[in-house]
Amino acid sequence: MKRVLPIGDTLWDWSKKTSIMGILNITPDSFSDGGKFLEVESAISRARSMLIDGADIIDLGAQSTRPMAVKLSPEQELDRLIPVLEAVKKLPEMEGKLISVDTFYSKVALEAVKNGAHLVNDVSAGNLDPNMHNVIAGLKIPYIAMHMRGDPMTMQARENLIYGDVCADVASEVYARIREAELLGVPAWRMIIDPGIGFSKNTEQNLDIVKGLSRIRSEMGKKSVAMSRAPLLIGPSRKRFLGEICDRPNAAQRDVATVACVTAGVLGGANIARVHNVRDNRDAIKFCDALLQRRGKCG
Repeated sequence: MKRVLPIGDTLWDWSKKTSIMGILNITPDSFSDGGKFLEVESAISRARSMLIDGADIIDLGAQSTRPMAVKLSPEQELDRLIPVLEAVKKLPEMEGKLISVDTFYSKVALEAVKNGAHLVNDVSAGNLDPNMHNVIAGLKIPYIAMHMRGDPMTMQARENLIYGDVCADVASEVYARIREAELLGVPAWRMIIDPGIGFSKNTEQNLDIVKGLSRIRSEMGKKSVAMSRAPLLIGPSRKRFLGEICDRPNAAQRDVATVACVTAGVLGGANIARVHNVRDNRDAIKFCDALLQRRGKCG
């Protein structure tokens, strides 16, 4: 069945294939590539490379959300973001592609969309800015609501890692944020769900999320039929739990583990994969999509 999200004057058919979101961190302190793309020219080069490699979405982040990251003000974030956003949107390779902005500030979301962003990717699902849902309602754009407890400084605190049933609890907590957004005017069909791999979860809980994506979707469906049909995004790229499992303390050495995790996620129902290494994950995702199209063909 065809499933679409309206973006501006176009319809994005997210059910046609698994979409790839390429990560572009405009930060000095991101855990994997902090400091590499602070200058506009290096950021443009990185964006172009990811688009050529097959990215469908470029996700611009001007504030690190790694554990214990120091919070910037909206103004500081915008100072980093806007010059890169304005340059990236002009790339000829952006034709038919999308730009998302990774922010938990409503002011940043508003200015980014005014300057050409198509989606807002909020790691807090509105928890860190009480005005976010109001702004998203007015912008009429797709909104990625991610599961996280606390904020980047506190999300890995012991109390934030306690779950009864991690898949059911994540579904319930994300739905609570989505329901609040709905009441403020953001329709469910504009929502994208991100279970927050690596945020407020230990290694075992992250594994449970990866293997339990269909369970999260079904738990959401118990609360809202619309949310059972929402796009599901995963972002395991180079995360610490992959390093712990594969004995790779250096984040840059976790691309193979990322590909394996993305493969499991796509086969488990993910519709969007947020990654650093677009080229290798593109190949894995294309294989997964081909495999999924053969369901039911051989018994």
